[in-house]
Amino acid sequence: MTEVTEVPSPFCGIGTDDLSIQVDGATLKVIANGCPVNTPAFEQAIADTSPRIAGQPVSLEAATSKAAELLRGTNQPVIGGCATDVNGMRALLALADKTGAVVDNINFNAARRNLLAMQDSGWMNTTLAEVKNRCDILLIIGTDPEVFAPRFFEHFLWNEQAMFLDNTDQREVIFLGKTPAGHTATSPSGREPTVLACDDADLPDVVAALSALVKNQPLQVEAVGNVTLAQLRSIADKLREARYGVVIWSAGKLAFEHAELTVQTICNIVREINMQNTRCSGLPLGGKEGDYTANQVCGWTTGYPARVNFARGYPEYDPFVFDSQVMIANGEADAVVWVQAYNSMATPPQTELPTVVIGRSGMQFEREPDVFIPVGTPGIDHAGHTYRMDSVVALRLKKLRDAGLPSTAEVLNAIEQAI
Repeated sequence: MTEVTEVPSPFCGIGTDDLSIQVDGATLKVIANGCPVNTPAFEQAIADTSPRIAGQPVSLEAATSKAAELLRGTNQPVIGGCATDVNGMRALLALADKTGAVVDNINFNAARRNLLAMQDSGWMNTTLAEVKNRCDILLIIGTDPEVFAPRFFEHFLWNEQAMFLDNTDQREVIFLGKTPAGHTATSPSGREPTVLACDDADLPDVVAALSALVKNQPLQVEAVGNVTLAQLRSIADKLREARYGVVIWSAGKLAFEHAELTVQTICNIVREINMQNTRCSGLPLGGKEGDYTANQVCGWTTGYPARVNFARGYPEYDPFVFDSQVMIANGEADAVVWVQAYNSMATPPQTELPTVVIGRSGMQFEREPDVFIPVGTPGIDHAGHTYRMDSVVALRLKKLRDAGLPSTAEVLNAIEQAI
């Protein structure tokens, strides 16, 4: 039994790197600095280590050979999930290039809302380190960082020291849209956040009204949704008066039509504040299950974030046409490869197509895939790299145990070489 300290996590998105984990053979126990996201992810027991073909245990070589056989004669395979580390994503793209597959990461429908806004008008975003050292007002729109990453406020708002603030306890937190689920947004001295709740359906209009007030444009209403114009005007004034305001949103929580327009409006608010003699930055939440890692690696390899099709012999990007789940439902795909090394609950979409699953040990299926290969989890079973939510830091993940499981990269490389 050993204890490993300063363990980085690939699960929470914010790059938590101070966990202490007790390792007893293949069993892990978080003994310090855990949270409701990281603790169960690290402590999940290994349920199976043997690959399967049609539900029957086989060797790893037999499983990779069968996967290659299924892909060898396909016209339009899709590779979904893309939940892996940097090396796993590199191997995934190499396999997609060889088989002419579509690559589509698990959270791209949410990421698309950010990408469409960024591509149309650009954005001015910050990093977690800048939030930690500079932010004096935090405006949170339509989401709750505590649900996303339970230790967000502990790490980046209520830190004891900051480079450009005398007292982080004086930071102000404003929720616009959602009500916080817990109390981590309350400062150590007991200063509670301002909460201006509204229905999701009203959020686009509320954000649009705030944008108008930031630009000093007149409005002929007293309230939008449940939020009064006076309350929105107060937010606009506070952003103008802040030394370094930060606006947070989560594209995945903007569950309404044309949410990319609301993201664009948020980005326009940030840009407008920067034109009024102070500083302001945006910060989109994300990075769980390797989605930012997938987009980063796909970006520097192909020039596109994801939703890339290699069928023509070169990467072709379309954020709508190459939706793997739509392609499967419409009969446009003829095979599915599902890569998910982090979350055993995230199984592939239901389909009768030939299916290869390269996933975390313990996955349960309604329909057994043609091939299932359990792989090690980055940061637990092998070392690796993953990007945190601000996309500027690649965490160096540690190997904590030896469970005899191959990495995603090893499996995908073996399949590619067998084709």
